[in-house]
Amino acid sequence: MLTRRQKHILLKFFSLFSVVRGYNILVVVIAQYLASVYIFAHDKPVKSVLLDLNLLMLVLASSATIAGGYIINNFYDSEKDLINKPRKTMLDRLVSQNTKLSFYFVLNFLAVVFASYVSFKAVLFFSIYIFAIWFYSHRLKKLPMVGNIVSAILTVTPFFAIFIYYQNFELVVFAHGIFLFLLISMRELTKDLENIKGDLALNYRTIPVVYGERVSKLMLSIVGVFTIISAIVLVLFFRIGHMYCFFYLSIALLLIYLIILLKSNTKTHYLILHNILKFIIVTGVFSILLIDVTIVLNRI
Repeated sequence: MLTRRQKHILLKFFSLFSVVRGYNILVVVIAQYLASVYIFAHDKPVKSVLLDLNLLMLVLASSATIAGGYIINNFYDSEKDLINKPRKTMLDRLVSQNTKLSFYFVLNFLAVVFASYVSFKAVLFFSIYIFAIWFYSHRLKKLPMVGNIVSAILTVTPFFAIFIYYQNFELVVFAHGIFLFLLISMRELTKDLENIKGDLALNYRTIPVVYGERVSKLMLSIVGVFTIISAIVLVLFFRIGHMYCFFYLSIALLLIYLIILLKSNTKTHYLILHNILKFIIVTGVFSILLIDVTIVLNRI
């Protein structure tokens, strides 16, 4: 039986875990390692990739930076989240703003320390990344179009760090990157539609607030079509093994998404659409294994 103090500490831990969205960070870590093994360094033995200390430090630096990003984003969006996500906000508020900010600075410091193990260029890269996340949370996210594009770029930046490290300039890497970027762009605009109430109340100039839901849905439809085209291109023109199953599933889900989008007009509808995109992204991470199921068995 837990004491009252132990329960309080446990609740604060879950609150902080909720603020930094630990589940998202775990998915990013898995995605970075799978992408390294199957895409960025597919010509190297699995052991040499998994035991690469430089890669580990880049992944840890990415994780610390992303966690810090979630904290500063939570700090600036606390009032808006109270309107859009009241239950989650109540959990997040179990940890004081001062504690969150202290943890934010510690995480950013750790990110730079981890990066310093790799090279000065890595330190510079993550220093710019940290500043870009802060500037986005502080100012850019309130701007229509710019906020969405920057958010999508910041989301794929951890993979760009691994890309630079391995210097793999094969066309298939860019094809995967375009698909992911378009998918994340759809998710960001869907989130804006989902959170329009809070954005309106606090004068966030997002695309739905400035241009309306109709224009936002039209833009989403166009990006959705391009995302489907990029998936088809990956299936037809690149060697992706059995991962074609994932892209066929993605195409089917995106078509369902577009059909639902036409009739959507409530927060519940947009939440469903958001969850469809999240499912595609998370499934895509683990589907990287399908590029070559035997690759791990043959290269360990």
